[in-house]
Amino acid sequence: MAPKLYGTYYSLATAKAIAVMLEKEVDFELVRVSVKDGEHRKPEYLAKQPFGLVPLLEDEDLKLFESGAIMRYIADKYEAQGTPKLYGSTKAERALVEQWMEVEVGTWGAHMQVLVRELIFTPMLQKKPTNQQTVEDTKVKLQKVMDTYEAHLTKHQYLAGDFVSIADLVHLPVSYLILNEYGMPGLLSSRPRVAAWWEAITSRPSWKEIVKNSGADWESWVKAAKSFKPQ
Repeated sequence: MAPKLYGTYYSLATAKAIAVMLEKEVDFELVRVSVKDGEHRKPEYLAKQPFGLVPLLEDEDLKLFESGAIMRYIADKYEAQGTPKLYGSTKAERALVEQWMEVEVGTWGAHMQVLVRELIFTPMLQKKPTNQQTVEDTKVKLQKVMDTYEAHLTKHQYLAGDFVSIADLVHLPVSYLILNEYGMPGLLSSRPRVAAWWEAITSRPSWKEIVKNSGADWESWVKAAKSFKPQ
């Protein structure tokens, strides 16, 4: 039986899991659970995912949530198919993949999440103006992180080495929303190694498939946020 992944293409967290599924050529079923429609709060879903979040993976008797955990599980279980070495092929490589997964959560991704919240979700959902000081402060922090990435990527094509891994893929959804959909090219233009890495991972067929299925939603979010006028 094919594994079931609960969520939607446009869900930033679910998109991480979908990216790995596509890279590993897994035959899976995407079961739509729309957060914006409140489907994540229905009793039948809460019985499977008590926190009411997406994504959720069902694979035979296993119920697994948290996008990072799902990414690791799929990359490991389907190691022999699809894109090789997504989780590394040695203990040392896997440790480096894990290292950069943690870096994304604690630095790069954390700053991108603040930008998404302030620039998109606050005006779009809360109907409140963006805190521009928070945005500027966060951009300063993010640029320092990007400078560290720039130095690291002078030695390797990808984060964990010269192979694409889930450590690269985990950066995609939130960062794509800011760098590509909202539009902050200046963050990349002064960092050619980061720009080349970003071009490489956003050009992958798996990511293009996700954008094809979610781009219109993401574009509408950005449009709504940019058109918001405080009363």
